[in-house]
Amino acid sequence: MFQYRSIKHCKACGSPTTYKVPADDSLERATCTACLTIHYENPLNVVGTLPIWEDKVLLCRRNIEPRYGKWTLPAGFMELDETTEEGAVRETTEEAGARVELQGLYTLMNVVSVGQVHFFYRARLLDTDFAPGPETIEAQLFAEHEVPWDELAFRTVRQTLEHFFADRRRGQYGLLCADIR
Repeated sequence: MFQYRSIKHCKACGSPTTYKVPADDSLERATCTACLTIHYENPLNVVGTLPIWEDKVLLCRRNIEPRYGKWTLPAGFMELDETTEEGAVRETTEEAGARVELQGLYTLMNVVSVGQVHFFYRARLLDTDFAPGPETIEAQLFAEHEVPWDELAFRTVRQTLEHFFADRRRGQYGLLCADIR
């Protein structure tokens, strides 16, 4: 299970925190022992794309941990001052050096065990000129039968790809919302 209780010191004044249930709350929160500031720990958003060129999808081989050397969709943590769409495009540019046009939110997955929510947008590649950034060993297009299924980095990537190929066979694309515990 994901370990909450990661806040040891107050972000406002630097004093130690203790975990307790504040008045008008039902969950333990990191509370400053000096200034009484309450700190909330909430899920992180991961944003990315499912880039498509003709009958192929673009995958990136990771040059970082976790899962170094495994294949993934271009994605990463959303930054402050950006929308999920802006973050997905930024991550695609940073990781694959790919230019895309978004085609709508495609999968939304709650990854409860690690405190994350993953958003993947279906995207049309504008060209096949890739320039992977430092977090990516290589970026490559794969047809369904070529996908390195046993070398995928994350369950959310596998589910997004499986959903896409099934939808493509049906000729209709729908939003997948799922919980991964």
